[in-house]
Amino acid sequence: MTVKIYHNPACGTSRNTLAMIRQSGEEPVVVEYLKTPPSREELVELIAAMGLPVRDLLRQKGTPYDELGLGSPDLTDDQLLDRMIEHPILINRPIVVTEKGVRLCRPSELVLDILPNPDIGPFTKEDGEVVTR
Repeated sequence: MTVKIYHNPACGTSRNTLAMIRQSGEEPVVVEYLKTPPSREELVELIAAMGLPVRDLLRQKGTPYDELGLGSPDLTDDQLLDRMIEHPILINRPIVVTEKGVRLCRPSELVLDILPNPDIGPFTKEDGEVVTR
């Protein structure tokens, strides 16, 4: 199975995760999900595979989260999914899919738990933090 990353190149965490994947020796399929959003079915499958509540995949910072009133506990999962499909920026990132599982990689070093080869040696994030396994 190929490694796949749902990536936003404007996001430092997403860039760090992509670099870690590449440092592991994998060249992933990169899905810039703001340009090519997942279908509703695909998004539901990703959420189920991660074992997360739908609400936990919502991104608040830099999104229309507040404007859309998405903090309301009265909203159903279906309503939240509708908003994520309408506004892909609401989907938190990066999401990585490997044969070992699917994970929201925040922080980026969570990707090491699902990479085929997690022994990437020392890795320096964009902010200067060094990650070692």
